[in-house]
Amino acid sequence: MSAPEWLVSLPAPYGVLESVQRRGRQYLASLGLPDFAEESWRLCDLARLEALLKLPVSSQQTDVHDYGQDKWPRPQSESLRVVLDPFRDPLESISLPNGITPLTSEELEQTLGHTLDVCECNATWPIAINHACAMNVLALKVDGSDLPPLELVINARPSELSATRVVLVLEENARLDLLQVVLGSRHSAHSHLLEIHLGQEASLNHGWVALGGGDASLMAHLAVEQETRSNYELTSVQQGWLFGRLEPRLVQVNGQAKTVLRGLQIASKSEQLATHSFVRFDGPEGDLDQLQKAVASDSSHSIFNGAIDVPRAAQRTNAAQLSRNLLLSGRARIDTKPELQIVADDVRCAHGATVSQLQQDELFYMRSRGISSDRSMKLLLQGYCQEIIKCLPINGERWTLLDQLVSV
Repeated sequence: MSAPEWLVSLPAPYGVLESVQRRGRQYLASLGLPDFAEESWRLCDLARLEALLKLPVSSQQTDVHDYGQDKWPRPQSESLRVVLDPFRDPLESISLPNGITPLTSEELEQTLGHTLDVCECNATWPIAINHACAMNVLALKVDGSDLPPLELVINARPSELSATRVVLVLEENARLDLLQVVLGSRHSAHSHLLEIHLGQEASLNHGWVALGGGDASLMAHLAVEQETRSNYELTSVQQGWLFGRLEPRLVQVNGQAKTVLRGLQIASKSEQLATHSFVRFDGPEGDLDQLQKAVASDSSHSIFNGAIDVPRAAQRTNAAQLSRNLLLSGRARIDTKPELQIVADDVRCAHGATVSQLQQDELFYMRSRGISSDRSMKLLLQGYCQEIIKCLPINGERWTLLDQLVSV
């Protein structure tokens, strides 16, 4: 199905995002599908992308699927869990703590799309898909520092393409721990869009856990705008998606902010998992520490494209980016491409990328002490992944379950 055909199948625009839906559909009608000529889509399996458009878009008439919730780990006693659904009000029957409030209609109108414009990603294909079919938005303002952690859970609907959207505004000096969990199922596809604005000296510890299943697909875009002396940490884990694409895009608008990005992709079978990150420093004395890890086995494909932009205004920037990858099969594939564009002349910027296999001397050491070959491999892989997983907020390991993530 082509993009124009898919657009015709969508329900009529309505709700709080009606104008956004109309703009997204108009843009898609002129844009069409991505092709290999676009650098960011050069390595993508476009056949899997087109398969997204063969699924019906979620409608309000569809029964709500709450299957599997009995298997979810219980929320921690001090945290607040919110379950996102394309149509239901996620805050229904939930009492928000002091310091977290929904944006008013006027605040939402001023905020919606602003960070996308700052990050210069409003006119991209994944954003347009979300704009075209997202029917609801969770918009929250955080103005406190002693707040319970927030856990947002998204349960993708089987045999449908669904979309969710979140806007999060942290006021000056606000502090929050946030864990987002996306769960896929067979024949499901999901689009998620998150806009984050961090005020001066605000701090957000953000975890992203995306666990697919079967032939599930996911496109997620995170747009983050950081003001002076703000602190943003993102720890992401992706596993189990036939087609999974995560795009964190960040701008330090006036410099003197700190960004930490940690990512882990675990690809197996015939899955294709991709992370396309972008960080731009629009002021001096910004700081970035980025570590991206990947494990690829069977006939899977892992992709990382990490771009860093340091214009002339970003003097005394300190940015480090490292991509570390494990290739466990001769049929698997890993593509990693760190990019630095530096115009400022007083900076400290470094990047590196490695692709290797499990160390034979380490495997021999463990086998010589009576540990089986399979068990040795699993222990080494768990240690490799744990460096990222341990940084998830709100004890995110409750969701990842290393024994399931790493199987030999």
